[in-house]
Amino acid sequence: MTLLLSKAFKELSKLPKSVQAEIASELLGDIESEIKWDKALSESQDKLEKLADKALKDFKAGRTKKTCPRENGDGLRLLKHI
Repeated sequence: MTLLLSKAFKELSKLPKSVQAEIASELLGDIESEIKWDKALSESQDKLEKLADKALKDFKAGRTKKTCPRENGDGLRLLKHI
């Protein structure tokens, strides 16, 4: 455990039990999400590499075309949703 995490837990122990439980619940949720993301990314690495290789081959073979989101309005439409 890092010194920073130890310090955070020490300070957390000074708070009311209800606050400790709330923060612990949030922290456990964050940890679970991190584990899921790490697993998903590690499992998809081969697939992503294959897709990138295919895209590069298509580009080199002239099977791609240059596009600009502003040409067809997609970029502007996406910005309205952000």
